[in-house]
Amino acid sequence: MQSEPTSFRVGDPGIRGIFGEESRIQAWLDVEVALAQAQAELGIIPEYAAEEIERKARYELLNMNNIREGLARTGHPLVPMVWELDRICEGDAGGYIHWGATTQNITQTGKLLNMRRAHNVFLSQIADLLMLLADLAEETKDAALPGRTHGQHAVPATYGYKVSVWIDELCRHVERLRGCESRVFVAMLGGGAGTLASLGEIGLQIQDGIAERLGMSSMSNPSRTIGDHLTEYITVLALLAATCSKIGREVYTQMKQEFGEVEEPVPEGTVGSSTMPQKRNPKLAQDIVAGAAQVRAIVPLALEAMQTEHEADRTTSVMIDKALNDACVLTGDILQRMISLFDGIRVFPERMRQNLDLSGGLIMSEAIMLELGRQLGRQKAHDAVYEAAQASFIEGRSFAECLAEEPEVSANLTPGQIQSLLDPTAYTGVCSVFAERGAKQAREVAATTRGE
Repeated sequence: MQSEPTSFRVGDPGIRGIFGEESRIQAWLDVEVALAQAQAELGIIPEYAAEEIERKARYELLNMNNIREGLARTGHPLVPMVWELDRICEGDAGGYIHWGATTQNITQTGKLLNMRRAHNVFLSQIADLLMLLADLAEETKDAALPGRTHGQHAVPATYGYKVSVWIDELCRHVERLRGCESRVFVAMLGGGAGTLASLGEIGLQIQDGIAERLGMSSMSNPSRTIGDHLTEYITVLALLAATCSKIGREVYTQMKQEFGEVEEPVPEGTVGSSTMPQKRNPKLAQDIVAGAAQVRAIVPLALEAMQTEHEADRTTSVMIDKALNDACVLTGDILQRMISLFDGIRVFPERMRQNLDLSGGLIMSEAIMLELGRQLGRQKAHDAVYEAAQASFIEGRSFAECLAEEPEVSANLTPGQIQSLLDPTAYTGVCSVFAERGAKQAREVAATTRGE
């Protein structure tokens, strides 16, 4: 899923392009420009030099063959770009590029610039998803189905309630993504070992200037060993992915013929199997679950990448760079599939209602027990209903019939009362309220996320 497109026709949300060569190099150029501008403002380099660097720091002006040859010769990711930018700058302006900075200052800050672009895509995708779920929650707020615990029928619920639970989690992920922005998207300028030896104390003002120009925060301590903020972001993405996986797994399960309660969109012409023409497979749901597992598996790598030795260590830089790229690309894919899934999901309330009757009324044992408990007390009522429920299940007889045979039940509840209490659609609690609240919450969070 990470590098190959899924067999389902789902568009690329654009995250791969954000982490491609052109975007990466342009982000580095943008950081070099911000560095030069901040230094010129403080009189560290000439104003004309910063202006010329800004004019020439555009990917399309660079000779990429020169950069690639330099990379092959030096094995250094940034120096060939600095050479090429120096070459195309007029006069001596190129000599002021990268003044007092070290490679990681530029590459990490540039990486975070692109991550913020991806971050904004994620928020937009979640907003789109929340709007779809808001409509679904409202439409299915009264669509009764079996509530299941431990894989077994528990008490009735509604599909809209189920959707409201998903909305609740997704809204918290929006809070987490917003809440970590000031910690994650930070500019770094600490020099070779993070000590600012090349610039002195004024380097802190330069770093603040870089951050301001790039719309970022400024690192309180620009140490090259600090990576907790990067690992935090990956962990937040893993939490988001885990929720998407849970939802995808639920759709996958409910799409089984044995359940038949929902179906993800299956476009005309989609082939589920080369040998079984009838197959309508939950491809979107499976891709979501598979992708989310990959994101979660990246978290240990990100935690390992925090174990940087001394004042810098290429080993951990390579690890976290890989972790960030993969986590972001996978998250974009997962969210796009979630949008596609819920943009065309089919819900089958009739089948949900049929599934409520699979246990022959046993799903309503709690309602019977509580009503009976008003006369007998809860524990005696529980014991009486328990005996009837076990007899119904083991002997394969109607629950209503078994209830009528229990003396304490028949003495306190009429057949009419029992029949009324066995109606599962009358025992969904405040599911519709949760669904309505969830829909409202989803729309509010989506609107705020979009800046509306």
